[in-house]
Amino acid sequence: MGITRQPRASYLPFGARPNLTQSGCASRIGASKMQRSRFRLAVSWRRFIISPLRFVAPLWMTMFAVLLASASGAENRGPCRPVTHERNSYVFCQFDLRQYMPKLFWKQPNGEPYGSLKNIPQRDGTNNGQLVFATNGGMYRSDRSPLGLYVENGRELVRENTATGAGNFYIKPNGIFYVSGDSASILETRHFLKQRPLVDIATQSGPMLVINGAINTKFLPSSNSRKFRNGVGIQDSHRVVFAISNDTVTFNEFAKFFRDLLHCSNALYLDGTISSIYAPSIQRADYLWPLGPIIGVYTRSD
Repeated sequence: MGITRQPRASYLPFGARPNLTQSGCASRIGASKMQRSRFRLAVSWRRFIISPLRFVAPLWMTMFAVLLASASGAENRGPCRPVTHERNSYVFCQFDLRQYMPKLFWKQPNGEPYGSLKNIPQRDGTNNGQLVFATNGGMYRSDRSPLGLYVENGRELVRENTATGAGNFYIKPNGIFYVSGDSASILETRHFLKQRPLVDIATQSGPMLVINGAINTKFLPSSNSRKFRNGVGIQDSHRVVFAISNDTVTFNEFAKFFRDLLHCSNALYLDGTISSIYAPSIQRADYLWPLGPIIGVYTRSD
C-alpha cells in the first residue's frame, strides 16, 4: 500500500491577510497559521529583549553584593569584631591608646558601686570623650569591692592581694593590668610590686593567661572545665585588646586564642560566668550580672 503524503501547509507572510474567498476550512487553517507565525515572531523579539536582561541582572546583583560587603567592612572598622578560633566563637576589641583612653570605675559619687556597665558615664569627664567599650574589670568580693590592687585616676583605693586561697584569682601567677598615659602593660603581681610603676589605672586579677609569649603552665590541655570567659591582652606598649568568649572554653583554649590569634605577649584573665561587654560598634550590651570594678574605654579628644 502506498503512503499518501499530505500537502504541507504554507505560512502566510507577516502582515498578509488570508484569502477569505477560500473554503471555510482552508480559511480557518490559514488564519490559524498566521496567528502562530505572529506569536513565534513576538516570542523571538521577546527573547532578543530579555537576553541582555539575563546578562545585566547578575551584573547588578554582583555589584549590589559588593556594595553590601563594603558596607559590612566599613562597620567592621570599629574596635570590636567577632571571630572564630578552633571552633570557638569570640568577640575581641582592639584599642590603640594614642586614640583611646581606658578608665576604671568602682564607686559612684554617692559611694554606691556602679554595679553595671549601663551605669558608667557615656562621656569622659576630663576630655568629653565618647564611651566606645566597657567590660568587667577584675574579680571582686560579695560587696563588689575589688579583690586585689585597684588604682583609679592615679589613686590606690585597694592594696595588692598576695594571699593564697581557693578560686581562679589565686592560681599563680596572677597579674596586674595597668595604664600610664598612652602606654599599657600586664605584669605578674610580684614583678609589678618590685617595679612599682607610676600608673593612672591598675587592676589585679588572675590567673595570667599568657606570660612573655608562653601559656600559663598551670593550664591542662585535657581540662574539661569550660566557662564563658573574658580577659585583656597586650600586643605592644600602645595596643590593648579585650576579648570575651561566646562559647564556654577552657583556660588553655582561651590562652591560645590570645597568644596565637591576637598575638598577645601577655594576657590576663578577668573573670568567668559574669563576663560582660558593652560594645555599641557591634550592637552588644550585656547588663545581666551585677559587677564590681568596670573598665570603660573612651575616645581621646584631638
